[in-house]
Amino acid sequence: MTKNFAGLCFGMLCFALAACGSPTEVKKVTPPDSLAKVTAATPGNTIPPPSVILGKKEVPILCYHQIRDWKPTDSRTAKDYIMPIADFKAQMKMLHDSGYHTILPDQLYAYLTTGAPLPSKPIILTFDDNDEDHYTIAFPELKKYNFKAVFFVMTVTLGRLPHYMSKDQVKELYTAGNVIGSHTWDHHSVKKYQGKDWEIQIDKPTKQLEAITGAPIRYFAYPFGLWNRPAFPELRKRGFIAAFGLADHRDETDPLMCIRRIIVAGGWSLKTFNNAIRQSFR
Repeated sequence: MTKNFAGLCFGMLCFALAACGSPTEVKKVTPPDSLAKVTAATPGNTIPPPSVILGKKEVPILCYHQIRDWKPTDSRTAKDYIMPIADFKAQMKMLHDSGYHTILPDQLYAYLTTGAPLPSKPIILTFDDNDEDHYTIAFPELKKYNFKAVFFVMTVTLGRLPHYMSKDQVKELYTAGNVIGSHTWDHHSVKKYQGKDWEIQIDKPTKQLEAITGAPIRYFAYPFGLWNRPAFPELRKRGFIAAFGLADHRDETDPLMCIRRIIVAGGWSLKTFNNAIRQSFR
């Protein structure tokens, strides 16, 4: 915690690429229309047995990190986590033209726990780490196709322009009907938490995001996609009803706490992109 911010951000970025103030009073805000129909049905539901959830058809969930054109200094590994702008735009157009409908986590949760119906060809778009290009590049493309998404925010980066989103930008995304989720304070692996880590990495960031959005933060994405069973009850008692990993197996005792996503790698052709969506989810 004593490192300067520049060093901290460099370390976080290296880790992320290798894988992937005091809170103010929460102001009550009416949920966006896209969430209002399912919000009331999600918290407090009786969760069915894990076998029932695991038996349901998976919804494709895509994970993006940076959306920008490659630089000569980008390593081969880094390029896997950097989506060129033209490629991202082509992917969003393909999803639209192919009849996909974006859904949000409340809809997914209701489907998994109550069997609530989903639109045809549902898909979830998620963006990790709070990069500013999520607002400047991704957001306009989403609006073009009336798509909604989930933005998992690493709160240490808030307001660190020009590379990360401001609080006002995050609030605008939420007000536009997108979901804001937690991605810890500084991308510290949940597997290593001990002592005050839960307060620093989860409790304070959650309160900060709730102060920005004026709404409960109920969804979490694991840094690097790494989860373990001891984290599940800790997340649940903090109000999270589901958590998202990456392309790992799902836990047989609590699959809602390790929902699968896939990283969309930079450089994929549209054919590879399409095949990944169709073949990566059972």
